[in-house]
Amino acid sequence: MPLVVDSDTATITSLLEQLPAGSQAVDVLERMHAYLAEHPEEYLLVLGPHLDVAACLDACSRLATSRPLLHVVLVRHDLDALVLGQAMKAGARDVVPVAETGSLRASAERARQVFAALRGEGVAQQGRVVTVFSPKGGVGKTTLAVNLAMALAEGGRRKVCLVDLDLAFGDVAITMQLFPTHSIEHAVGSEASLDLAQLEGLMTRHPSSVQVLAAPTHPDVRERVTPALVAKTLGVLRTGFDVIVVDTAPAFDEQVLAALDETDECVVVATLDVPTLKNVKVALETMDMLRIAEGHRHLVLNRADDAVGLGPEKVESILGMPTAARLPSAVEVAAATNSGTPIVLSDPRHEVSRTVVSTAAVVLGEPLDRPQGQAPGARPDRPVEDSPWPPEERPRGLGLFRRRR
Repeated sequence: MPLVVDSDTATITSLLEQLPAGSQAVDVLERMHAYLAEHPEEYLLVLGPHLDVAACLDACSRLATSRPLLHVVLVRHDLDALVLGQAMKAGARDVVPVAETGSLRASAERARQVFAALRGEGVAQQGRVVTVFSPKGGVGKTTLAVNLAMALAEGGRRKVCLVDLDLAFGDVAITMQLFPTHSIEHAVGSEASLDLAQLEGLMTRHPSSVQVLAAPTHPDVRERVTPALVAKTLGVLRTGFDVIVVDTAPAFDEQVLAALDETDECVVVATLDVPTLKNVKVALETMDMLRIAEGHRHLVLNRADDAVGLGPEKVESILGMPTAARLPSAVEVAAATNSGTPIVLSDPRHEVSRTVVSTAAVVLGEPLDRPQGQAPGARPDRPVEDSPWPPEERPRGLGLFRRRR
């Protein structure tokens, strides 16, 4: 995803708002070089107005030869004819004033189109990475990730991949009653050559149409899955799937941080107990410091009806963010998982199923194209009685996942 470099926090926030969701930021040019080394397919670099002009021009000159496909944009407080000429000679593609927000947006879109055209891909749309994370185990993170992936897939109407990045103790496969013959372990060492065909060969397909890239079967493999491989895997999956749902380990290890760097939307899972809330608060503060998924985090409270003396409103006050969804306690969820058919498929009218489906809509910012309680992928034979639209005026094609142009 695009990278912004600037030393001023407020400016970084302003520039990120003008770029695609999931764009990253660093504060110095040294960190920029490290980031680009780990992301060889990056297509857009934005150098902010608080950076030294001479250093920016030097970086442009170096990147013009080492990364010719990288679209470098200089953002300046004032457009100076001398600086403009020097920037063009150094290899910068655009120089835009910081006050003109539309200019940076237009430049970013041109960069995406040029990059895709030069690689012979056409103007391909990129899938979105939705990461489900909690710093505490046992909060229902994997169960939510599995059901969320199935809700997003809608029975095959969307191409969805579920990646298990709990590399030591991943439970996605067993939760879905799958028995993979391959896992992400078999991509180790392929950071430079990994492609979509290779990854698809390592996946296991669930009857719901969701493709699963399983975690290794042995914990000792974890250290061999490098952060570079995680970043490369998610980048390649973007080119072949509408949505990539990532289940993570309950820790800020290198692999999880690499996944969070690639994340468009982050679902943070918590329960109503003090140890979990303490860990979640620390995790959110860490994500703020690292500028991970700023403005694209969604808090989900699991077992939110437990009578433990902490209500959802108190949790929101402690964590300093609103709740996107509240999942009630339900023995049916565990029973459905144990039977091999997660609750979203086995009982689509259950309160948990309806909440997961609405959470999917909230996460991707799109309206649902089926009523709550209807199974993913099902087609109603008649209009829903409580639909606000008359049959002849009901809108078509308002899919859960509709990319913005």
